[in-house]
Amino acid sequence: MTNHRVVITGLGAFSACGAGAETLWMAARDGHSGARDVDFDRIPEQKVTRAAAVSDALLATHAVHVRPRMQDRVSKFALIAAEEAVQQADLGGQSLGEDVGVVVGSGFGGADTLDQNYWKFSRQEGERMDPLCIPKIMTNAAASWISMTYGATGPAYCNSTACSSASQSIGLAFHMVRAGIMRACITGGTEACVVPGVFRAWEYLRVLSPTSCRPFSRDRNGMMLGEGAGILVIETLGSARNRGVEIIAEIVGYGTSSDAGDLLRPDPTGAAVSMTNAMADAGLAVADIGYVNAHGTATVANDSSEAEAMQAVFGDAFGDLAVSSTKPVHGHALGAAGALEAIVTLGALRDQLAPPNLNFTELDPKVGFEPVIGAARPIDTRYALSNSFAFGGINASLIFGPPPV
Repeated sequence: MTNHRVVITGLGAFSACGAGAETLWMAARDGHSGARDVDFDRIPEQKVTRAAAVSDALLATHAVHVRPRMQDRVSKFALIAAEEAVQQADLGGQSLGEDVGVVVGSGFGGADTLDQNYWKFSRQEGERMDPLCIPKIMTNAAASWISMTYGATGPAYCNSTACSSASQSIGLAFHMVRAGIMRACITGGTEACVVPGVFRAWEYLRVLSPTSCRPFSRDRNGMMLGEGAGILVIETLGSARNRGVEIIAEIVGYGTSSDAGDLLRPDPTGAAVSMTNAMADAGLAVADIGYVNAHGTATVANDSSEAEAMQAVFGDAFGDLAVSSTKPVHGHALGAAGALEAIVTLGALRDQLAPPNLNFTELDPKVGFEPVIGAARPIDTRYALSNSFAFGGINASLIFGPPPV
């Protein structure tokens, strides 16, 4: 079977930190959070008031390929990020054709459209709802809009696996390009979920922090909701070299697993299998990995479980490993999280700097390690790993390496 090397030639990001992949990386590197106050009039008893939300002003300033009557914010975010990635990869201005696919995940889809129209329906009998609700709400809308915008007529998929949607999308795209099913792919994830109804549902789940997101810290008390989109253009090494474009990095390994256990409570065994599978796929040993961008949601159960899994996988090498969660910077963007974090991981690999884990106060004996704190830490490594572990027990791990010489 054909086994192509797969490289990254374009990156795009749109998040609470601003527009641009480099903007996201610099925010993570410098420890600048995109969190802001959110106050929903429809939630009179709102307890949590911070989120990494994308402002309407930011969206209006950077909107490209937007058709307001046809698109929810989730598709708009994806198109903004895709435009950056496609331009960097020098794929713009042409119909990409049947050997280019789109694999873009989303956990929720058109949350804003759904929320607004349910509100109209429940508030006043007979109030007119948006007749385009369905095409705006559907989870695959963003992937379809990207496909239509760039004439990518190859395979199109939308993974919807909660918080691992983006990482599984990148992993699936990686395997398909490696196998020669497509020459190139626009891949990643998008989410636009900081809206009243969704926010209130997360509040009721009792996993949002009323203070600040503090991954792996002993006094952690919950996650911070975020939103945005991260998009990568990936292609075969041969394609990139034939086109003469700059190669950002190589995807060298992908692993995934299912806990097949509890819907909400993570299992360290499943997370460990995901990381182990990724390293086996890459043909790497644990000592080859120098940085892990952890899933690190700052919930009590997740952080303990992930720490146990990392310690089981890395063993004696774990003490020398730089680990951080960047969710205090860009929030937990659910279906977009893995793509945003992949972009941060690629920045860390390029600049040889592990970004800091914000808001950490004290070591938790149940976690058993201290992440990168204070400021970015210099690293010396060829490979970095990014983890995404989702509700439903779905785990995904990606490993990135330097551009091939």
